[in-house]
Amino acid sequence: MKIEITLKCPNCAGTDIVKNGIKKSEIQNYICKTCNRQFIGDHALTYKGCHSGQYQKIELMLVRNVGIRDIAEIENVSTSTVLSVLTKSDKTITPKQKHYDILEVDEFWTYISKKDTKLWLIYAYHRTSGEIVAWVFGKRDYKTAKKLRDKITQLGLTFSTIATDSWDSFIKAFKSDNHIIGKKYTIGIEGNNCRLRHRIRRAVRKTCCFSKIMFNHIKAFRLAFFYINYGHV
Repeated sequence: MKIEITLKCPNCAGTDIVKNGIKKSEIQNYICKTCNRQFIGDHALTYKGCHSGQYQKIELMLVRNVGIRDIAEIENVSTSTVLSVLTKSDKTITPKQKHYDILEVDEFWTYISKKDTKLWLIYAYHRTSGEIVAWVFGKRDYKTAKKLRDKITQLGLTFSTIATDSWDSFIKAFKSDNHIIGKKYTIGIEGNNCRLRHRIRRAVRKTCCFSKIMFNHIKAFRLAFFYINYGHV
């Protein structure tokens, strides 16, 4: 019985592939004629973490509320491989509009290493499009709220109305804007807070999963923001 395998380049996904000698391990080597990337076919790899589609699958699991060790166990790869995928992810969000009718702003509690080390996420959300527009991390104070307001300006964004709860720092940070206050105006972002806790394992309440360093923590949230905004990773 003849078995045919279609090879794709792990770099450019091209199919113009030819054989390129034999490795020292006596495994067939291939080269992509489009980008000159050399590689070994997935069918000949012994370690699953090296498979061409594995990184994207790990990223998807990270934004679907699966923990680092769970991914390692399910996919039969090392925790180092999973963490490497997370830290090397370069997903960033770009606002889809230049002007928004109404932006909702709220704070979101997280922690690093231990619950005493609190790190607050403050972000702007557009309910109609379900888009996270801008975000910052910091302490739960006026300085962080003002940092978000400045970031919205730096991104060149405008809005007709900003909606928040009655926290004093929000009132002070957005005092020069058309600012409406009340929980009834922030239903959309409150619902998105729930979505974040269902998408990011380290954001689940009473979870055993947490970040030990801020770099990994922010990477996990950036990846989830991208997935929420664009629907893929």
